[in-house]
Order: sequence, then structure tokens, then C-alpha cells
Amino acid sequence: MPDIMQEKPLNELLSRSMVDIYVGPSNTHWTLHEKLLCHHSPFFRRIFYKKGTTTTSYGLPDEEDHPFKTFIGWLYASSLPVPREEADLAVLLDLYLMAEKFECPALIADVLQVVREWYKYSDTYPGLRRVQCIYANTEDGSPMRYMLVHAVARMLLLDDTIKPHWDKALRKNGHLAVDIIRAMQEWRLEEEMLPDAREEPELGEELVDVEGELREQQRELDEEEGEEVDGGTEDEALDDSETTVVGSPVEARKLALKRPEFKRGKSSRASGLGGFKKLGLEDGFKQMANGLASGDYGTLH
Repeated sequence: MPDIMQEKPLNELLSRSMVDIYVGPSNTHWTLHEKLLCHHSPFFRRIFYKKGTTTTSYGLPDEEDHPFKTFIGWLYASSLPVPREEADLAVLLDLYLMAEKFECPALIADVLQVVREWYKYSDTYPGLRRVQCIYANTEDGSPMRYMLVHAVARMLLLDDTIKPHWDKALRKNGHLAVDIIRAMQEWRLEEEMLPDAREEPELGEELVDVEGELREQQRELDEEEGEEVDGGTEDEALDDSETTVVGSPVEARKLALKRPEFKRGKSSRASGLGGFKKLGLEDGFKQMANGLASGDYGTLH
């Protein structure tokens, strides 16, 4: 058998041998040149050139008529329709999926180029529906999936916010989210271009509303004062709370808010805590000169 993988002119591929292809639920009938079809598609070579086979027909009930018709146009004329609006991409993406199934690398490259150029010259980015369609029907390493993911990664990086439908989709599809992160990593952006939360406090500390938290805690305590304390009087409950081991500054603040002197406004404001008294041994803290000693730091593993 001649080397059918070698590029050949169309006239040499229009042999007398014909095959019948039946497409879609309606079994739309196409009569095609066997040599031309098998030259471009290993999928069909395995069907019609299999040793010992005599079959001259094959059915594709799961394929759609329109993309297959576009495939035939490409097969005989080496051309693809140029999309004029976003809706025209639907048939091209269906054709792309067909090209992967038929294992036609030349068709894959041609469709990819047309789709890419449409997004470029229309100055738009792939919509979520298009990306989800390709993701549902391709595997890792698909050229179309790769192109769409990188385009979306750029869109998300340049936008000030993530649109709600993309936010929802990325939360549900972790695979897509990871692929977008990988796309960004491949760009190898300069470190100087990226903000560093370790050096810029406003990237995290601006989210902390200390005064608001304290007001909320005080409001909760004020509400508790009006309720009957089970197992004893309010003073007894406060005494019990002061024996609690303080495990964190947050717990210490809660204890300080419960103290009578805080409620009566007699605590020192010089401490900078807005009504807190200075926490000491009775609060579970050790008194130290000049703050913490080196032995008080934990070890990061």
C-alpha cells in the first residue's frame, strides 16, 4: 500500500473507489472518495483499510449534519466558512470536535486558526458556554481547550472583577480553575509586576475591622446581661469566667469586655484598647520586659 500519509494533490486522491457514510439520526447519505477520506483521517483508515475488510459503508448516528457538511467542504475544497458573528462559532466548534474524533490534524489546525482569529479581530473572549462545551468533549492536551483556557485566563487577569457566572463556574469546576492558574504560571510574569501580600499590609489588614468586632462583642454582652444566668448570679458567672485559661488575644478581649471596670468605664484608655484594662497574669498572660522573648515564638514547619 502506498504511503497515504504523504501530502498529495487532490486529483490523485479522487479514485474510483467510493464509500457510503450515513450521518445523524436521519441517516443523511454521503458518497465520498475512499482514498481522499482515508488520506486525511486515520479514523476512517482503520475502518476501510482494515486487513480483510470488505465494508464500503459506515454510520455516524451521533454526528450532526451541519458540521459534517462543513467537513466535506473542507475535505474537497480545503476551505472553512468565516464566522461573521459569535453564533457562527457553534458549527466550527462542533467541526473541531469532529476533527479530533476523526483524527485529522490538518483540520484541527485550520479550525483552531479560524476560531482564534475571530476572537482576536472581534476583540472578544470565549464565553462560558463555549468553554464548557469544549471541556465536556475533549481531553487534557486538546489544542482548542488550551487556546480557550489561556484566553479566559487573560480575560480574568485584566478584568477588575469576576463576573458572577464565571465565579460560579470556577467554584464548581475545579479542573478548569486549576488549568487557568497553570496558564498564568506559564506566562512567567516578572516578580516586580505582582503584588506581595507579605510586604503590603493593606492587602490583608484592611479587611480587619477591630473596632467593629469589639462593638459587636459588646452588643452581645449587653444582651446577655438581661438574661438570667443558670446556676448562679451574674457576678458568680463573671468570677467563673476569670478562671478560664486564655488561649488567644481574642479570648482575652472577651474576658476584658466582661469585667465590671470595663462596663463602668473605669479602665485606662491610655492602653490604646478603647476601654480595655491592661491584661496581665490574671488573664493567663505572662508579664515580660520588652515584649516577647525568643522562647515564646513557635516553630514553623
